[in-house]
Amino acid sequence: MRIARFSIDGNVAFGAVEGDKPDELVLDIIKGIPFADFELSGTKVPLSKVRLLPPVLPNKVVAFGRNYAEHAKELGNEVPDAPFAFFKPSTSVIGPGDQIAYPSFSQELHHEAELAVVIGRMCREVPRERVKDVILGYTCANDVTARDVQKREKQWARAKGFDTACPLGPWVETDLDPSDLTIQCTVNGQQRQLGRTSQMIHSIEDLIVNISEAMTLLPGDVILTGTPEGVGPLNVGDEVAVTIEGIGTLTNKVIKRG
Repeated sequence: MRIARFSIDGNVAFGAVEGDKPDELVLDIIKGIPFADFELSGTKVPLSKVRLLPPVLPNKVVAFGRNYAEHAKELGNEVPDAPFAFFKPSTSVIGPGDQIAYPSFSQELHHEAELAVVIGRMCREVPRERVKDVILGYTCANDVTARDVQKREKQWARAKGFDTACPLGPWVETDLDPSDLTIQCTVNGQQRQLGRTSQMIHSIEDLIVNISEAMTLLPGDVILTGTPEGVGPLNVGDEVAVTIEGIGTLTNKVIKRG
């Protein structure tokens, strides 16, 4: 099931996305929330009549760096022996079609296409064999990074945590095998990144076991799983799109921060 979060006539709701052709998609409005038992209302609205929002509002976004060997290599970094985690605040999250505001303190903004895991239930110290039980589904993410700030400041709070630095969407796909999916990033229609989730150094199971040893994960929390090689610059006016096989495409435009 594809679960979207959207607004219509000033109201926010979740809906199940139905249909195959982009111009014929409809939303069957969900009674309740997707993190508990819910029903489809049978009330349907065309996707073209709503505004898609970030598919979840996470309490926290836990991101893992250098989880693709060639990406670590292209930036001159060593591949970590264990999963390497950092955080992006909830205020960095935006949805499909929202604008990425180029931060005034950076001169080198980069895209990073990633598979995002959405947590479906509160959990802690998750055993490997139970990881699938705590996952609601998967969505597209762009770990937008102020690369010059990341290099200069060493720690990554400002470089990866500024407002609009975490586009998510367009929806959550709940029925998906994430082990070998194509990840692609284009800028203004030209391909920049192309990789497969099978190239991850540490699997999704590794990542969730690792972070849940340290902290409780809550429904709606998001895990970013790393980016393949090919990261590169974004400029004001660029349109960046992240496409993941079996999920869809997340598109955002870069604007000057006002």
